[in-house]
Amino acid sequence: MFDEELFYKRLISLRMAKNVSARDMSLSLGQSENYINGIENRHSFPSMQVFFYICDYFGITPKEFFDMDSADPSRLSRISEKMKGLDNDQLTLIESIIDNIK
Repeated sequence: MFDEELFYKRLISLRMAKNVSARDMSLSLGQSENYINGIENRHSFPSMQVFFYICDYFGITPKEFFDMDSADPSRLSRISEKMKGLDNDQLTLIESIIDNIK
């Protein structure tokens, strides 16, 4: 079930992680300067098209947007892309490093 409150909280946390103001994000999306502020204050809700623009803005997929376990999905995506070229031994090493960190 979709939880609007989680949507609002996720938008705020992603924007703050990117260290950008609601005004700057609004203008970057081609919207009025108060657009994101209106969403974050629960006065409006983005259309599906604008939601996709928001995901593009953060460099994430819609699935990553709703992955609440990931504090920085954009970074995880970049790391994942970098790991695609690694060989099996390198991946094993990275996996063991992650296991030791956790």
